Amino acid sequence: MAITTTGRGELLGLSFSPNDNHDGRRHRSLFFLFLSSHPHQSLLLLLCHRQVIITPSNKCGLSSSSTSLTCTALLPPPSSARPRMDMVRNKTLWINDRFNLPWVHSKLPEREPSAFSALQGSGHAGRRVRMERLWQEFFSDPSQWWDNRFTKKSPKYPDFKHKSTLEGLWVDSWLNPSWVKEKMASMALGHVQSGDGLRSRVPGSFRNGDKVSKLCQEGRLKEALHMIELMIQQTTEAPVGAYVCLLKGCSRKKALAEGKQVHALIVQSVLDSNIVLANTLVHMYSKCGSVLDAHKVFSNMPQHNVYSWTAIISAYADSGQGEEAIKLFQQMQETGLAPDKVLFLVVLKACARLAALEQGKQLHSDIIKRGFQSDVIVGSTLVDMYSKCGCTEDARELFNNMSERDVVSWNAMIAGYAQNGLGKEALAMFEEMKQEGMQPNNVTFVLLLKACASLAALEQGKELHCDIINRGFQSDVIVGNTLVDMYAKCGRTEDARELFNNMSERNVVSWNAMIAGYAQNGLSKEALALYEQMKQEGMQPNNVTLVLLLKACASLAALEQGKQLHCDVIKRGFQSDVIVGNTLVDMYAKCGRTEDASELFNNMSERDVISWTVMIAGYAQNGLGKEALSLFDQMQREGTKPNEVTYICVLSACAHSRLVDEGHYVFDSMCKNQGVTPTREHYACMVDLLGRAGCLSDAELFIHKMPIQPDSMVWMTLLGAARNHGHVDIGRRAFNHVVKLEPKNAAPYVLLSNIYAAAGRKDELAKIRNEMKDAGVKNMPGCSWIEVHNQVHAFVEGDATQPQRKEILAELIDWWG
Repeated sequence: MAITTTGRGELLGLSFSPNDNHDGRRHRSLFFLFLSSHPHQSLLLLLCHRQVIITPSNKCGLSSSSTSLTCTALLPPPSSARPRMDMVRNKTLWINDRFNLPWVHSKLPEREPSAFSALQGSGHAGRRVRMERLWQEFFSDPSQWWDNRFTKKSPKYPDFKHKSTLEGLWVDSWLNPSWVKEKMASMALGHVQSGDGLRSRVPGSFRNGDKVSKLCQEGRLKEALHMIELMIQQTTEAPVGAYVCLLKGCSRKKALAEGKQVHALIVQSVLDSNIVLANTLVHMYSKCGSVLDAHKVFSNMPQHNVYSWTAIISAYADSGQGEEAIKLFQQMQETGLAPDKVLFLVVLKACARLAALEQGKQLHSDIIKRGFQSDVIVGSTLVDMYSKCGCTEDARELFNNMSERDVVSWNAMIAGYAQNGLGKEALAMFEEMKQEGMQPNNVTFVLLLKACASLAALEQGKELHCDIINRGFQSDVIVGNTLVDMYAKCGRTEDARELFNNMSERNVVSWNAMIAGYAQNGLSKEALALYEQMKQEGMQPNNVTLVLLLKACASLAALEQGKQLHCDVIKRGFQSDVIVGNTLVDMYAKCGRTEDASELFNNMSERDVISWTVMIAGYAQNGLGKEALSLFDQMQREGTKPNEVTYICVLSACAHSRLVDEGHYVFDSMCKNQGVTPTREHYACMVDLLGRAGCLSDAELFIHKMPIQPDSMVWMTLLGAARNHGHVDIGRRAFNHVVKLEPKNAAPYVLLSNIYAAAGRKDELAKIRNEMKDAGVKNMPGCSWIEVHNQVHAFVEGDATQPQRKEILAELIDWWG
């Protein structure tokens, strides 16, 4: 080997023979690296025993027969801050350029001095300075960096990667400042021996870790678990990333048993103090529904970082324990840790579920202080929180002031209007959205269709249907399901069924939507027939399907079909589902089988306030007032607090059984002892109680003493009682109040006509019929005599016998024409 210097000492000429010996060793490795597609415009790097010679390749003649090569490189002046190499066309390369490919430095010598050190100059020093600056940026705000330590498939990938600049950092790089590991430990960021990655060979544990990761991605959790067990048996330390991948796989599959086995292996490997593994364990237990196990892991952690708190707070929030999630968030703040954006989002969603407005406002203030208010995701979540707390005006003001809005922001505002019964405002918001050029997505249409369904706004629903087809969302199964639901709730079951039949894809929700559509429109037989078709086509029903069908059987008093469904419930393992159990109790009670309902109620493994309420309602509907009161007392003794609906059912039971004193006691206790504010439904029950007992004057006086304005339902209840007892004067006064409140309602005319007919007042009967015709009630769209009869029937079903009902129906047919 010969080295010569020419010119001003800047041109290094080097002649090199592949067969030369250097320090007694033969040079057998010669690498050529071309940095462009054209070899004559490329930089040639020759690496041989850490000797690097750099030259434009067109300065060197190469052939397969060459035995001696001459290479030249142009060195920078000594005063230059960083070495550079002249290229063809006056281009330069900088060794420490930030835009260099990651593998460039792997081709450079490491720490040993070499002939290339003169060329390298102060390169390592510059790289060290750059690394120190990057680490300082990292520790100033770790949230701006992706943590890839436990998900990367190779140690060649960076451990941390900046979200904006995409610059990388390696935990164990030899260029790192000495204080990095100590700083990571002090900030509880964990540490893992990953190797530099650019200069290290991939260890066997990483290769096995890759296999574990692949198995987890394929859902083969048991095989992945077995592989980690083998690694431990062979005394090969399993990489932390393998445990993380397996725990995440358990989270996705909700495989609690496998997750607990992984936890045991982590404890066995003495890795349970690793903060990243502990955080992942908390997340796994929460996703598998075991919040207690998640809290145990969290409590046993030697230290917590913001990710630890986020994991446990998310566990409580996702399990519906929002109050506990908010308490934990307050505890975290007391420790001095600053919440990040993700944690704010989690707690905001918990406040939204609880409608905890005050806590939500406090969070809003904290978000502004920490500078997250301009983030579009945070802004959208705030809009959602205010909407779910019923503050749509505050939500709209926040929405209007957002510096940036995306489709999620618009959807949050549309959902806020729809959830608060402001369907018209939601539809108007959609028009504004289109005017501003924002493209809706499938979620937008689902929200708008639900708004149309709540309004029974068929025309707007049809317009949305056309828009859905134009934008290509008609094949989206969620949009299709919501369309079926919208048409059904608008009373267009035929259109809903046609759409259902033409769906390119159907899931269990599609079938449930159509079954619910039939049930809601009084077509229970069609709902049951569709269930049979569902089973024939191999679609497995879920608990919602069975609840809908049991309700259909209850409305038909179809006991045999209800029993068959009960068998299906047991066969499919839904008997322990509290909602299904409540619906079964309701079905048997409405079919008159209170003994079967009571037996089922007593055998329920879990009961909630709805379970008690349904059973009390069953006794009430079957005239068993004393049994209802006895169960109500048992409910309170066992510690279940009755709600507003429970009191309505108890008062109704007293009314049907004419237990006036007991009803008065329950009503007074509800107001004075239980702190429940009576609603119009409660007052209507008391009027019904007095009316059925024949105390019509007391009932009328009770109405006049009500602290709230009585609505038409209260006066209709008194009118129904007057009809049952033939009290003409009170009936007429009650009728006058109803007509003022609902001038187009046909039911009060029918009831008063029955009162006059029973009293033999033919002149008054003819007069009331003329009043009805003058009011235009007969020509009201959609108002048929059978619908009027159904309204009347709702007020007389408790006492009227079947012959009396037939008489009422015949009378209606006679005079309605």
